[in-house]
Amino acid sequence: MDEQLTIGELASRTGVATSALRYWEELGLLPAPARVSGQRRYPPSAIETVGVVLLLRDAGFTLREVKVFVTSRLLAGDDDWRELYRRKLTELDRRIAQTQAARTAIAHGLACPHEDILACANFTGSVAAVLAGSTLEQAHEKMHSH
Repeated sequence: MDEQLTIGELASRTGVATSALRYWEELGLLPAPARVSGQRRYPPSAIETVGVVLLLRDAGFTLREVKVFVTSRLLAGDDDWRELYRRKLTELDRRIAQTQAARTAIAHGLACPHEDILACANFTGSVAAVLAGSTLEQAHEKMHSH
């Protein structure tokens, strides 16, 4: 029989707290382990599963999305994970664009010659544009397009 891991051993080998492992099991990210005298016993493959969860989490996937990935991998031939990856890539591209716009606006704010940024027409114009429903990027473009 393969070596079985206690939850403490799994935690030690993966660097993930036992409380997180229990939570992930509850969410269905980890398959329910066998029990020996009431203690969880994980197969060695659980180490790789934990690694998958960590990698996807670090790549920006939510635990709900990780569950979709893990579930789709269990179904032979299911490539739902590709659609999940496509959606995440689109989301990340949107977030990158938002972050770039924020970075540009902050850099321009630091370069503003006014002692009080509230006295800057570009800043107050951007505030008005945001209040009128523009995104930060749209507001910034409006202020710097004339």
